Amino acid sequence: MGHDHGAPSAASGTLSGTYRNRLLWTIGISASITLIQVVGALLSGSLALLADAAHSLTDAVGVSLALGAITLAQRAPTPRRTFGFYRVEIFSAVLNALLLAAIFVWVLYSAIRRFSEPVEVKGGLMFAVAVGGLAANLVGLWLLKDAKDKSLNLRGAYLEVLGDALGSVAVIVGGLIILFTGWQAADPIASIVIGLLIVPRTYGLLRDALHVLMEAAPNDVDLAEVRRHLLEEPGVVDVHDLHGWTVTSGMPVLTAHVVVKETALDGGYGELLTRLQSCVGDHFDVAHSTIQLEPEGHTEAADSLHR
Repeated sequence: MGHDHGAPSAASGTLSGTYRNRLLWTIGISASITLIQVVGALLSGSLALLADAAHSLTDAVGVSLALGAITLAQRAPTPRRTFGFYRVEIFSAVLNALLLAAIFVWVLYSAIRRFSEPVEVKGGLMFAVAVGGLAANLVGLWLLKDAKDKSLNLRGAYLEVLGDALGSVAVIVGGLIILFTGWQAADPIASIVIGLLIVPRTYGLLRDALHVLMEAAPNDVDLAEVRRHLLEEPGVVDVHDLHGWTVTSGMPVLTAHVVVKETALDGGYGELLTRLQSCVGDHFDVAHSTIQLEPEGHTEAADSLHR
């Protein structure tokens, strides 16, 4: 791994940028599903189809936000935004989660009302439209299957499409029940199922996005292990002010003050610094690290200035 002290280059792009075309296809698929399901819901009277349509619309909006965030993230850093616009991807993930939460509240409220104000639903049409929606969502899942573990932004897009696919399954089951038994309560029950499917992924996405925004240590970087590795390097006496955070998915950053023996500097600052950065990069896959070297005694002197 390289060890660049400057901000990451926007020209290199983010992980999400690799999948821009796939996101465009996913937006088109979600928008088409939404239109078909709205028409189907109006003709069949199905709340479950309308809930799934709202979910599909959220998918299209959410993926559009993801795409917009990716586009902004490619802009070059500026003197005021030294890391560029990479963090926009994380804000997009938070907004996606909030949109999903709003859909859940609306679906739950509408389903409860439907129990007290039942509407006759055409199960056959409900089933046919849901089958078409499921097929389209499976295509969307295939487009994003390689991306879900590489970017929080893309993970949000994938989870939205996955949730919509599971929602289509719930509508299919509800449609079959109404078609063969005439039990109309299957429609609001399917709607509630769709709403409940939204909850765990909304929570997970919001939790991970807030983890980044709070500048917590990256999940895959153990700072205790980083400290141990640095202390094992010849000439290193102490490590303090060790911090790690994530700028955006796949871009961890680390800073540290490393106290070294005077003799360790005989070979020059550059040689020692390269060795320490290689230790961090090779063992923990952190490409961007900033390490400040301090001779023994410097820490005590610096601390006395702040007393």
